[in-house]
Amino acid sequence: MNSIAKLLLFIAISAFSVPVVHAHAVKELELKIRCALKNTEACNSLGVMYEKGEGVRQDKFKAVVLFTKACDGRDGHGCNNLGLMYAKGEGVRQDKSKAFELFTKACDGGNAGGCSNLGVMYDNGMVIKQDKFKAVELYTKACDGGDAEGCKNLGVMYEYGEGVRQDRNRAIKLFGKACDLRYEGGCKEYARMKGAR
Repeated sequence: MNSIAKLLLFIAISAFSVPVVHAHAVKELELKIRCALKNTEACNSLGVMYEKGEGVRQDKFKAVVLFTKACDGRDGHGCNNLGLMYAKGEGVRQDKSKAFELFTKACDGGNAGGCSNLGVMYDNGMVIKQDKFKAVELYTKACDGGDAEGCKNLGVMYEYGEGVRQDRNRAIKLFGKACDLRYEGGCKEYARMKGAR
């Protein structure tokens, strides 16, 4: 058994014998090791911990470094998260063009959240010419991939007939799907539309 495997085994065994307060430290160490071994999912997860300050001191700059490493390794979640950092200007200088590029990479890599965020950019004409038809296409891809916000946004497009023929029944179904995916915004829209009938 090599030394890294021994260390991971020690971490796994230790996780059951340390107080809950130290469980985050164990998780952080395990993710750091896996990330160093080029596990892009671990790099992204560690980035989320630093972005949100979950069990570690919040550090948006470290989050950006880890999301970059994940994205460079073709992790769609990492690309989407890095795109969000650029879009909001957290840990990096705000750059919506870079966010657009990263959301495109995430979506092309099969990340539904990236498709939804890219759809928002087309929907609102952010750094790209506004294109409601392209937004509908991207929201559809996002919703089909299980992204609740994509379903809710697609519902709005159907409700108002933007980029698609108006269909209030379809909108209600999409808001319901977003709600089923535990997105409060979808639940509110569903309740509003059902109450308006």
